Amino acid sequence: MSTVNFVSGRPVPSPTGDRRDFLYIATACFAVVGTGAVLWPLIDNMRPDASTLASGGPVDIDISRLGEGQQVTVRWRGKPVFIINRPDAALQALKNPQLIGHLSDPDSEVLQQPPYAKNWARASNPRFAVLVGVCTHLGCIPQFQPAPDPSRDWPGGLFCPCHGSKYDLAGRVFKNVPAPYNLPVPPYRFISDTMLRIGENPPGESFDFSSIEQV
Repeated sequence: MSTVNFVSGRPVPSPTGDRRDFLYIATACFAVVGTGAVLWPLIDNMRPDASTLASGGPVDIDISRLGEGQQVTVRWRGKPVFIINRPDAALQALKNPQLIGHLSDPDSEVLQQPPYAKNWARASNPRFAVLVGVCTHLGCIPQFQPAPDPSRDWPGGLFCPCHGSKYDLAGRVFKNVPAPYNLPVPPYRFISDTMLRIGENPPGESFDFSSIEQV
């Protein structure tokens, strides 16, 4: 059953120096994401069939009503999968050199995604992030916090409240946090402009999710 996850996070230490400068720059880039981060009601036709969930087979999700800056959480193979509609400003921010400098694996060198998601957006379609929502530290579920906050060390993205691990809106992990790897990207493909299928590769691709480094 699909759920929607928009929850606030816990404060973390305030930034200093160039990190503070980066956060103020990121605020302008990500502000539009925070504006769009409103609670999205559950939509019946987005709920995968119970037998599909039980079998661990592919899950089809209608994303036609997923607005800019919004996230929906669905389950695939018993794991939460985050689908995020990233506005243009958020996509531009993902390429910001100051953000990239704060990331542990900005180029996705560690095998945590299919080949078709090994790019700056970690996605086959940059607009939509598709991420397994399991922190690579101890398996907690990160919280969706797209709005940056320059008063604390938070540029916007995904925050794990258990031990403070941080990820950007592409699921790339920050440096100096407990989590060692980027969030995994599951196999997926778009079967139409509005329908996303999780658990199935695009034609011609053969990515095996069990081959990733960690989930």
